[in-house]
Amino acid sequence: MTDWLRPVAISGAERPAHLLAGQSHIGFDHVVDLRGGGPVVVDEARLARLADQRAPLCGVSQDRPRLMGILNVTPDSFSDGGQHDTLAAAVARAGVMAEAADFLDIGGESTRPGACEVPIAEEIARTAPVIRAIREAGLRLPISIDTRKAAVAEAALDAGADIVNDVSAMTFDPDMARLVAEREVPICLMHSRGDPETMQNDPRYDDVLSDVLRSLSERVEAARAAGIKEANIIVDPGIGFGKTVAHNLTLLRGLSALHDLGLPVLLGASRKRFIGTIGGAEVAAERMPGSLAVALQGIAQGAQIIRVHDVAETAQAFRLWLAMATPEA
Repeated sequence: MTDWLRPVAISGAERPAHLLAGQSHIGFDHVVDLRGGGPVVVDEARLARLADQRAPLCGVSQDRPRLMGILNVTPDSFSDGGQHDTLAAAVARAGVMAEAADFLDIGGESTRPGACEVPIAEEIARTAPVIRAIREAGLRLPISIDTRKAAVAEAALDAGADIVNDVSAMTFDPDMARLVAEREVPICLMHSRGDPETMQNDPRYDDVLSDVLRSLSERVEAARAAGIKEANIIVDPGIGFGKTVAHNLTLLRGLSALHDLGLPVLLGASRKRFIGTIGGAEVAAERMPGSLAVALQGIAQGAQIIRVHDVAETAQAFRLWLAMATPEA
Protein backbone atom coordinates (compact mmCIF):
# COMPACT_ATOMS: atom_id res chain seq x y z
CA MET A 1 0.00 0.00 0.00
CA THR A 2 1.37 3.41 -0.96
CA ASP A 3 -1.64 5.71 -0.59
CA TRP A 4 -1.34 6.12 3.16
CA LEU A 5 -4.15 7.97 4.89
CA ARG A 6 -4.09 10.09 8.02
CA PRO A 7 -7.33 10.47 9.97
CA VAL A 8 -7.46 14.05 11.28
CA ALA A 9 -7.94 13.50 15.00
CA ILE A 10 -10.36 15.66 16.97
CA SER A 11 -11.32 15.63 20.65
CA GLY A 12 -13.22 17.70 23.16
CA ALA A 13 -16.80 18.93 22.96
CA GLU A 14 -17.27 18.02 19.29
CA ARG A 15 -18.82 14.66 18.53
CA PRO A 16 -16.87 13.20 15.62
CA ALA A 17 -18.41 11.19 12.82
CA HIS A 18 -16.15 8.23 13.64
CA LEU A 19 -14.20 7.06 16.66
CA LEU A 20 -10.48 6.66 16.07
CA ALA A 21 -9.59 2.99 16.51
CA GLY A 22 -12.70 2.60 18.66
CA GLN A 23 -11.55 4.97 21.41
CA SER A 24 -14.28 7.12 22.98
CA HIS A 25 -12.03 10.12 23.73
CA ILE A 26 -10.81 10.74 20.21
CA GLY A 27 -12.31 10.61 16.73
CA PHE A 28 -12.16 11.94 13.20
CA ASP A 29 -14.49 13.43 10.62
CA HIS A 30 -12.23 13.14 7.59
CA VAL A 31 -8.96 11.70 6.35
CA VAL A 32 -6.20 13.13 4.19
CA ASP A 33 -3.82 11.45 1.78
CA LEU A 34 -0.19 11.69 2.87
CA ARG A 35 0.79 12.37 -0.74
CA GLY A 36 -0.95 15.73 -0.51
CA GLY A 37 -4.31 17.24 -1.32
CA GLY A 38 -7.45 17.67 0.70
CA PRO A 39 -9.84 15.21 2.32
CA VAL A 40 -10.46 11.91 0.52
CA VAL A 41 -13.40 9.50 0.47
CA VAL A 42 -12.60 5.99 1.72
CA ASP A 43 -14.44 2.73 1.25
CA GLU A 44 -16.04 0.80 4.11
CA ALA A 45 -13.11 -1.60 4.53
CA ARG A 46 -10.60 1.23 4.82
CA LEU A 47 -12.89 3.14 7.17
CA ALA A 48 -13.21 0.07 9.38
CA ARG A 49 -9.42 -0.23 9.60
CA LEU A 50 -9.25 3.34 10.88
CA ALA A 51 -12.29 3.29 13.15
CA ASP A 52 -12.67 -0.23 14.57
CA GLN A 53 -11.57 -0.90 18.13
CA ARG A 54 -8.41 -3.01 18.33
CA ALA A 55 -8.43 -6.46 19.89
CA PRO A 56 -7.60 -6.74 23.61
CA LEU A 57 -3.97 -7.49 24.46
CA CYS A 58 -3.52 -10.09 27.20
CA GLY A 59 -7.05 -9.31 28.34
CA VAL A 60 -6.45 -5.53 28.45
CA SER A 61 -9.00 -3.68 26.30
CA GLN A 62 -7.79 -1.08 23.83
CA ASP A 63 -10.77 1.28 24.17
CA ARG A 64 -8.71 3.93 25.98
CA PRO A 65 -5.03 4.85 26.38
CA ARG A 66 -2.96 2.36 28.33
CA LEU A 67 0.32 2.83 30.17
CA MET A 68 3.38 0.60 29.88
CA GLY A 69 5.90 1.13 32.67
CA ILE A 70 9.60 0.87 31.76
CA LEU A 71 11.77 -1.30 34.00
CA ASN A 72 15.35 -1.51 32.74
CA VAL A 73 17.44 -4.05 34.63
CA THR A 74 20.64 -2.81 33.03
CA PRO A 75 23.72 -0.98 34.28
CA ASP A 76 23.82 1.40 31.30
CA SER A 77 20.36 2.42 30.04
CA PHE A 78 20.31 6.10 29.11
CA SER A 79 17.93 7.22 31.88
CA ASP A 80 17.60 4.65 34.66
CA GLY A 81 20.65 2.45 34.13
CA GLY A 82 21.90 0.92 37.38
CA GLN A 83 18.85 1.93 39.42
CA HIS A 84 17.01 -1.39 39.21
CA ASP A 85 19.72 -3.91 38.36
CA THR A 86 19.33 -5.89 41.58
CA LEU A 87 16.46 -8.32 42.11
CA ALA A 88 15.07 -6.54 45.16
CA ALA A 89 15.20 -3.09 43.54
CA ALA A 90 13.55 -4.33 40.35
CA VAL A 91 10.70 -6.08 42.14
CA ALA A 92 10.11 -3.07 44.38
CA ARG A 93 9.98 -0.73 41.37
CA ALA A 94 7.62 -3.10 39.55
CA GLY A 95 5.27 -3.00 42.53
CA VAL A 96 5.22 0.79 42.51
CA MET A 97 4.57 1.01 38.77
CA ALA A 98 1.88 -1.67 38.91
CA GLU A 99 -0.31 0.72 40.92
CA ALA A 100 -0.92 2.79 37.76
CA ALA A 101 0.50 0.84 34.80
CA ASP A 102 -1.44 -1.56 32.58
CA PHE A 103 1.72 -3.31 31.35
CA LEU A 104 5.35 -3.62 32.45
CA ASP A 105 8.20 -3.63 29.91
CA ILE A 106 11.39 -5.26 31.19
CA GLY A 107 14.67 -4.91 29.32
CA GLY A 108 18.15 -6.28 29.92
CA GLU A 109 20.01 -4.68 27.01
CA SER A 110 20.34 -0.95 26.50
CA THR A 111 19.39 0.16 22.99
CA ARG A 112 20.37 3.79 23.49
CA PRO A 113 22.37 5.37 20.66
CA GLY A 114 25.90 3.98 20.73
CA ALA A 115 25.10 0.98 22.95
CA CYS A 116 26.91 -2.31 22.37
CA GLU A 117 25.24 -5.70 22.09
CA VAL A 118 24.86 -7.74 25.30
CA PRO A 119 25.58 -11.50 25.15
CA ILE A 120 22.47 -13.69 25.21
CA ALA A 121 23.36 -15.47 28.45
CA GLU A 122 23.93 -12.20 30.26
CA GLU A 123 20.69 -10.71 28.99
CA ILE A 124 18.77 -13.78 30.15
CA ALA A 125 20.46 -13.64 33.55
CA ARG A 126 19.38 -10.02 33.94
CA THR A 127 15.75 -10.43 32.91
CA ALA A 128 14.32 -13.93 33.53
CA PRO A 129 14.95 -13.99 37.31
CA VAL A 130 13.34 -10.54 37.67
CA ILE A 131 10.24 -11.62 35.77
CA ARG A 132 9.98 -14.80 37.84
CA ALA A 133 10.37 -12.83 41.07
CA ILE A 134 7.72 -10.31 40.00
CA ARG A 135 5.28 -13.17 39.40
CA GLU A 136 6.20 -14.78 42.72
CA ALA A 137 5.48 -11.43 44.40
CA GLY A 138 1.90 -11.71 43.15
CA LEU A 139 1.89 -9.06 40.40
CA ARG A 140 -0.42 -10.22 37.63
CA LEU A 141 -0.38 -7.39 35.07
CA PRO A 142 0.99 -8.35 31.63
CA ILE A 143 4.77 -8.21 31.28
CA SER A 144 6.59 -7.40 28.06
CA ILE A 145 10.17 -8.51 27.45
CA ASP A 146 12.15 -5.85 25.58
CA THR A 147 14.60 -7.85 23.48
CA ARG A 148 15.78 -8.49 19.93
CA LYS A 149 16.80 -12.10 20.68
CA ALA A 150 14.56 -15.15 20.50
CA ALA A 151 16.44 -17.05 23.22
CA VAL A 152 16.01 -14.14 25.63
CA ALA A 153 12.34 -13.83 24.74
CA GLU A 154 11.81 -17.57 25.23
CA ALA A 155 13.43 -17.52 28.68
CA ALA A 156 11.32 -14.51 29.63
CA LEU A 157 8.10 -16.14 28.46
CA ASP A 158 8.99 -19.26 30.43
CA ALA A 159 9.53 -17.06 33.50
CA GLY A 160 6.10 -15.45 33.20
CA ALA A 161 6.27 -12.73 30.52
CA ASP A 162 3.35 -12.31 28.13
CA ILE A 163 4.49 -10.01 25.30
CA VAL A 164 7.62 -9.56 23.17
CA ASN A 165 8.78 -6.01 22.39
CA ASP A 166 11.32 -6.22 19.57
CA VAL A 167 12.99 -2.95 18.57
CA SER A 168 14.26 -4.63 15.39
CA ALA A 169 10.78 -5.81 14.31
CA MET A 170 12.12 -9.38 14.04
CA THR A 171 14.98 -8.48 11.70
CA PHE A 172 17.80 -9.03 14.20
CA ASP A 173 17.05 -12.68 15.03
CA PRO A 174 15.38 -14.86 12.38
CA ASP A 175 14.08 -17.21 15.10
CA MET A 176 11.95 -14.52 16.73
CA ALA A 177 9.00 -14.86 14.34
CA ARG A 178 8.86 -18.62 14.79
CA LEU A 179 8.94 -18.32 18.58
CA VAL A 180 6.18 -15.71 18.74
CA ALA A 181 3.98 -17.67 16.34
CA GLU A 182 4.46 -20.93 18.26
CA ARG A 183 3.80 -19.34 21.65
CA GLU A 184 0.86 -17.29 20.30
CA VAL A 185 1.86 -14.17 22.22
CA PRO A 186 1.62 -10.50 21.21
CA ILE A 187 4.64 -8.82 19.66
CA CYS A 188 5.42 -5.15 19.21
CA LEU A 189 7.15 -4.41 15.90
CA MET A 190 9.15 -1.22 16.15
CA HIS A 191 10.63 0.75 13.26
CA SER A 192 14.37 1.33 13.39
CA ARG A 193 17.29 1.77 11.04
CA GLY A 194 20.65 0.20 11.68
CA ASP A 195 21.58 -0.99 15.16
CA PRO A 196 22.01 1.00 18.38
CA GLU A 197 25.72 1.50 17.69
CA THR A 198 25.14 3.18 14.31
CA MET A 199 21.48 4.24 14.05
CA GLN A 200 22.08 7.93 14.74
CA ASN A 201 24.81 8.31 12.13
CA ASP A 202 23.11 10.81 9.79
CA PRO A 203 19.69 9.12 9.30
CA ARG A 204 17.87 10.18 6.13
CA TYR A 205 14.39 9.57 4.68
CA ASP A 206 12.53 10.61 1.53
CA ASP A 207 9.41 11.17 3.64
CA VAL A 208 9.80 9.90 7.20
CA LEU A 209 6.12 9.27 7.93
CA SER A 210 5.45 7.41 4.68
CA ASP A 211 8.75 5.55 4.90
CA VAL A 212 8.04 4.38 8.47
CA LEU A 213 4.53 3.26 7.48
CA ARG A 214 5.85 1.36 4.49
CA SER A 215 8.53 -0.36 6.57
CA LEU A 216 6.11 -1.29 9.35
CA SER A 217 3.63 -2.61 6.79
CA GLU A 218 6.33 -4.90 5.41
CA ARG A 219 7.19 -6.18 8.88
CA VAL A 220 3.51 -6.75 9.66
CA GLU A 221 3.22 -8.82 6.49
CA ALA A 222 6.31 -10.79 7.51
CA ALA A 223 4.72 -11.48 10.88
CA ARG A 224 1.50 -12.68 9.26
CA ALA A 225 3.45 -14.89 6.86
CA ALA A 226 5.22 -16.47 9.84
CA GLY A 227 1.87 -17.41 11.36
CA ILE A 228 1.52 -14.60 13.90
CA LYS A 229 -2.13 -13.67 14.35
CA GLU A 230 -3.10 -10.11 13.48
CA ALA A 231 -4.70 -9.72 16.93
CA ASN A 232 -1.21 -10.24 18.41
CA ILE A 233 0.60 -7.50 16.45
CA ILE A 234 1.39 -4.02 17.80
CA VAL A 235 3.28 -1.31 15.88
CA ASP A 236 5.66 1.38 17.14
CA PRO A 237 7.13 4.22 15.00
CA GLY A 238 10.46 3.99 16.83
CA ILE A 239 10.92 7.55 18.06
CA GLY A 240 14.64 8.24 18.41
CA PHE A 241 15.74 5.06 16.61
CA GLY A 242 17.50 6.28 13.50
CA LYS A 243 15.69 9.64 13.52
CA THR A 244 16.68 13.27 13.90
CA VAL A 245 14.78 15.76 16.05
CA ALA A 246 12.90 16.88 12.93
CA HIS A 247 12.02 13.28 12.04
CA ASN A 248 10.68 12.66 15.55
CA LEU A 249 8.50 15.77 15.44
CA THR A 250 7.09 14.85 12.03
CA LEU A 251 6.16 11.38 13.29
CA LEU A 252 4.51 12.78 16.41
CA ARG A 253 2.49 15.33 14.43
CA GLY A 254 1.30 12.65 12.00
CA LEU A 255 1.03 9.74 14.42
CA SER A 256 -2.65 9.11 13.62
CA ALA A 257 -1.55 7.85 10.18
CA LEU A 258 -0.29 4.67 11.85
CA HIS A 259 -3.93 3.70 12.44
CA ASP A 260 -4.09 3.01 8.70
CA LEU A 261 -2.29 -0.23 9.54
CA GLY A 262 -5.36 -1.32 11.53
CA LEU A 263 -3.33 -2.32 14.59
CA PRO A 264 -2.68 -1.02 18.13
CA VAL A 265 -0.07 1.75 18.21
CA LEU A 266 2.59 1.93 20.92
CA LEU A 267 4.48 5.18 21.46
CA GLY A 268 7.78 5.08 23.34
CA ALA A 269 9.39 8.51 23.64
CA SER A 270 9.86 8.88 27.39
CA ARG A 271 12.90 10.95 28.43
CA LYS A 272 14.52 10.61 24.99
CA ARG A 273 17.24 12.92 23.79
CA PHE A 274 15.08 15.07 21.51
CA ILE A 275 12.95 16.00 24.53
CA GLY A 276 16.06 17.29 26.27
CA THR A 277 17.23 19.08 23.14
CA ILE A 278 13.96 20.96 22.67
CA GLY A 279 13.10 21.31 26.36
CA GLY A 280 16.53 22.30 27.61
CA ALA A 281 17.07 19.27 29.86
CA GLU A 282 20.50 17.73 29.38
CA VAL A 283 20.00 15.10 32.11
CA ALA A 284 17.55 12.35 31.09
CA ALA A 285 15.98 12.09 34.54
CA GLU A 286 14.94 15.76 34.31
CA ARG A 287 12.85 15.25 31.16
CA MET A 288 9.60 14.18 32.84
CA PRO A 289 7.68 17.40 31.98
CA GLY A 290 8.64 17.14 28.33
CA SER A 291 7.82 13.44 28.33
CA LEU A 292 4.33 14.25 29.62
CA ALA A 293 3.83 16.70 26.75
CA VAL A 294 4.79 14.04 24.22
CA ALA A 295 2.61 11.41 25.93
CA LEU A 296 -0.42 13.71 25.72
CA GLN A 297 0.30 14.34 22.04
CA GLY A 298 0.34 10.57 21.63
CA ILE A 299 -3.11 10.00 23.11
CA ALA A 300 -4.43 13.02 21.21
CA GLN A 301 -3.40 11.12 18.05
CA GLY A 302 -5.05 7.91 19.27
CA ALA A 303 -2.03 5.88 20.39
CA GLN A 304 -3.29 2.97 22.47
CA ILE A 305 -0.16 2.30 24.56
CA ILE A 306 2.26 4.89 25.92
CA ARG A 307 5.55 3.50 27.23
CA VAL A 308 6.97 5.67 30.04
CA HIS A 309 9.38 5.86 32.96
CA ASP A 310 7.17 8.18 35.04
CA VAL A 311 4.04 6.07 35.37
CA ALA A 312 2.19 7.79 38.24
CA GLU A 313 2.76 11.27 36.83
CA THR A 314 1.63 10.23 33.34
CA ALA A 315 -1.45 8.47 34.72
CA GLN A 316 -2.48 11.67 36.48
CA ALA A 317 -1.97 13.71 33.31
CA PHE A 318 -4.05 11.19 31.36
CA ARG A 319 -6.95 11.41 33.80
CA LEU A 320 -7.10 15.19 33.43
CA TRP A 321 -6.69 15.17 29.67
CA LEU A 322 -9.37 12.50 29.20
CA ALA A 323 -11.80 14.34 31.48
CA MET A 324 -11.46 17.43 29.29
CA ALA A 325 -11.34 15.61 25.95
CA THR A 326 -14.31 13.27 26.30
CA PRO A 327 -17.55 14.84 25.01
CA GLU A 328 -20.34 15.32 27.53
CA ALA A 329 -23.14 12.77 27.43
